[in-house]
Order: sequence, then C-alpha cells, then structure tokens
Amino acid sequence: MLQIDALPAFNDNYIWLLQDNASKRCAVVDPGDAAPVQAWLDGHPDWTLSDILVTHHHFDHVGGVEHLHNLTGAKVWGPALENIPARQQALNDHDCIEVLGLTFEVFLLPGHTLGHIAYYQAAPAAPLLFCGDTLFAAGCGRLFEGSPEQMHHSLSRLAALPANTSVFCAHEYTLSNLRFAQAVEPNNADIQARLDEVTRWRAEGRISLPSTMALELRTNPFLRVSETSVKQKADEWNEQDNASPCAVFASLRSWKDKF
Repeated sequence: MLQIDALPAFNDNYIWLLQDNASKRCAVVDPGDAAPVQAWLDGHPDWTLSDILVTHHHFDHVGGVEHLHNLTGAKVWGPALENIPARQQALNDHDCIEVLGLTFEVFLLPGHTLGHIAYYQAAPAAPLLFCGDTLFAAGCGRLFEGSPEQMHHSLSRLAALPANTSVFCAHEYTLSNLRFAQAVEPNNADIQARLDEVTRWRAEGRISLPSTMALELRTNPFLRVSETSVKQKADEWNEQDNASPCAVFASLRSWKDKF
C-alpha cells in the first residue's frame, strides 16, 4: 500500500513523498529543496530514495534534484522539453513509467511552462495525479510561458479524469484561490463550504491537500468556464462577450493575476 505525505518546503511548496512500505523504497515529486527530503531520509535510515519525479523546470521544483541524486543515486525523471538538472529519463506525452511498482502515465500540459508534465496513476479504486503547478486546489498556475489556449486545453484534459482522482498539486494556495472562486461565483454553496472548511484546517495547522477532481469540478472556476454564471462574471471583468470557454478562461486568468 502506497503512503503519500507532504514535506513542506519554502513558504508554501509541498514535496510529495511516496512510500512503499513493503520494499522500504520511496520517491519524491518536485524537490525544490533537498533539505526536507534529506531530513526525512536521515530519520528513516532503512529507507532508500529510488526515484525523483519532476514536473517542470522552475527552481522551487528542481533546486534540490541534483543534490539528492548525487546523495542517493535516485533516478531522475523529467520533461523532455525542459532543462532539468541531473535528468536521466526524458519524458514525453503518453509515456508510461514504473515507479515503486506502479505505472504512471505522463501528460504534457503546456501553459504554466511550455514543457510542464504531470504524472497520472490510473488505479480504478484510487487514481493519483501529481500535477505540479498546472492545476491547483480551486485554481491553476500562472501563464509564464504558455498561452491561454494551451492552459485551457491542459486543464480540460485533467478535468476529464475520473472524479475520484486524488489531486496532488505543489503549493498551499487553496485559501487565496477559494477567495477568488467566491468572487467569481458568490452563490456557489460548494465554494462557501470549502472555504469554511479550509479556513478551519489552516487555523489548525493542517494542509488543504490533496484535493479530488470531483471537488475541483464543483469549486474551481478555471474548470467551470462553461457555466453561465462564470461566463457572466468573466464578461463583466473584461467588458466583452467571451464567446468561447477558452476566452472565458483567459478573462478569469487575467482577473486572478490582479486579484
């Protein structure tokens, strides 16, 4: 049985730690800082770091990769279209890899960066998605390199995954994202309930992740661009008729950048 824990890093990053208790092997996703991972390994000397999975090239996701690779010999997987330190296996869309005895499919998701990838494990009972900075809880990543069209397509691809998919994103942005979601859909009871719950969790020192795709479809405005109420707010924001879901997305992303 795979155990997944979050190792906090920097101000709001999470490094996801995947643990196979049977083999005492583990893997990490996006170790922007080696120190939290090294501290965990020091506290668990009978464990081996076997794999490092990288979603994109930003420093807060790759800063610890080379050190951990040199320290442990862990295999480094990363996007083929980006420069990833110590990468040994370059990954493209639809590639399948085996990590800790599980098969993950690679999705190419341009938008936040041009070569951003995600890792999806399609177990029927409990699918897993490690999506980096593409999809956030109640939000999505900024468009540093890609276009609104690319990001909308990437998010639509993720939105089509099974509703019970667990969503492991890389930052604790949920509260601020939900405040924006509430501005977009002030009458959405699911958003209000989630905002209340996450506010309580954060006050108790708990993290807000992982999410589920079902929850995102109910509360994430960037996945709800076909809803009439969302379009109306997007039209108000940029004072035009956003005739397509992609145009609604572009308006929302521009609004969120200034929110």
